[in-house]
Amino acid sequence: MAKFRSSDWFGKTDKMGFIYRSWMKNQGYPEDMFDGRPVIGICNTWSELTPCNAHLRDIAEVVKRGVYEAGGFPLEFPIMSLGETLLKPTAMLFRNLASMDAEESIRGNPIDGVVLLTGCDKTTPSTVMGAASVDLPTIVVPGGPMLNGKFQGQDIGSGTHVWKFAADVKTGKMLQEDYMFAESCMSRSAGHCMTMGTASTMACMVESLGLTLPGAAAIPAVDSRKKVLAHLSGRRIVEMVKEDLRISKVLTREAFENAIKVNAAVGGSTNLIIHLTAIAGRIGVELNLEDYDDLGSKIPLLLNLMPSGKYLMEDFFYAGGLPVILNELREHLHMHTTTVTGKGHAENIVGKIKSYNPEVIAPISNPLIKEGGIAVLKGNLAENGAVIKPSAASPELMVHRGRAVVFETIEDYHALVDDPDLDIDETCIMVLKNVGPVGYPGMPEVGNMTLPKKVLEKGVVDMVRISDGRMSGTAYGTVVLHVSPEAAIGGTLAVVQNGDFIELDVPNRRLHLDVSEEEIARRKQNWQRPAPVADRGYVNMYIKHVQQADKGADLDFLVGGSGDKVSRDSH
Repeated sequence: MAKFRSSDWFGKTDKMGFIYRSWMKNQGYPEDMFDGRPVIGICNTWSELTPCNAHLRDIAEVVKRGVYEAGGFPLEFPIMSLGETLLKPTAMLFRNLASMDAEESIRGNPIDGVVLLTGCDKTTPSTVMGAASVDLPTIVVPGGPMLNGKFQGQDIGSGTHVWKFAADVKTGKMLQEDYMFAESCMSRSAGHCMTMGTASTMACMVESLGLTLPGAAAIPAVDSRKKVLAHLSGRRIVEMVKEDLRISKVLTREAFENAIKVNAAVGGSTNLIIHLTAIAGRIGVELNLEDYDDLGSKIPLLLNLMPSGKYLMEDFFYAGGLPVILNELREHLHMHTTTVTGKGHAENIVGKIKSYNPEVIAPISNPLIKEGGIAVLKGNLAENGAVIKPSAASPELMVHRGRAVVFETIEDYHALVDDPDLDIDETCIMVLKNVGPVGYPGMPEVGNMTLPKKVLEKGVVDMVRISDGRMSGTAYGTVVLHVSPEAAIGGTLAVVQNGDFIELDVPNRRLHLDVSEEEIARRKQNWQRPAPVADRGYVNMYIKHVQQADKGADLDFLVGGSGDKVSRDSH
């Protein structure tokens, strides 16, 4: 029988082996659990404070059944759970902390392979980042989206309709009591956002990377087939351990290229850039901001899903799910790069390629938009880059020159945006500073600023908005994000003033502040760096070590994996 990593704990016959086995036996495990079989860690991001992941306790039990059937020894362990809906100041601040939790929990324990149970936005990248840094056989079981929201005879999408309803209440188009009633109508089952928000984007990301069994991304959380997937994943991880199919064999450059192209085809969140870049950094794959434009910006949009379209994840699943997208893109993808099945996508999707609803999944011969993806902008306002999602933006604003209306902080924005004396109209460009990785800190999803009330009352639904922050994948609009370098470290964004003119030219990938180089230099010389918001603990460490958005906002000392070396015995 093969000697597994866990044998360094359970395979010993000395004092240390006695200790490791004896204390585990207080949970009632029989002797043959320690007979050299693979130990499978089930990394659970369950928490009642993370509503999207609150059903993962049940999913873990199903995974265990599969592990036992395949002759493995499943051991569940928790890590910090990150819920975008409740956690302040932003779950993104703690993505790297959760990745460290996952990494050290995996490395320090008798684990031969790991199953990552994920759901809400940051739980997917954080666990994958941590697992990538250890490099053991790894499979992901996404928690799945909620069922479609239903309100007053229409489907409503999480996040996407929140922004719409909030604007409608502000302008009197929607009654406050209807707004309150819609809460229960939107979130009516277990699962994460059912729009193509960041959670759904991350589920599509891990499937396209090859880290899940085929079809995993779109299965609703409460569909019995989600449990089937979990069960089969439990079986498969045991075989992956026996095959020594480590995560580094799946996360190749070709796999990252696939994920970028698939993200374009499904209208995925701009947040993919931050998370995929960070994962690449952990596994040692070269990936830069330009790759997202070069590889993804010419890929057609095939999925008609909010916020870039009409439908929701439940509809995507019924239409055939991600295997259909992979098939439509097969001429653009690396279809034979290794996945967790040990095979390529070409073999994985056999028999799963038919679109059962062309209105939801369009054929590549007749796409919804000829060029989807994410555009990377550069210029004196974003020397290291900024991003925009054209499929969620207004075509008439893709080339625009407007007067800057500046909000120095998010508090400044909230205080001023609805002031009737604010000098702003629909031709202006809203600029929000100090919401980047260092400035907030944690880079919150506030880039899709709600428009001023007096602009909304004119019937205007979109304006150009620019910030160094992020926006929810559920959001929409002509929103320029991830400006790098950010304002808080002295990027040009820091010295933009009210009345400056800014040019946005998406076709030519340009973001330019119409101020002379000499004046920009003078302003920067007089600029003063804001005081850090924390002088202790993790947040202080984060501020000192976080990389900029174009590098994935990981902590600089976490880039590059350190392998699965077993810690020394402590007794």
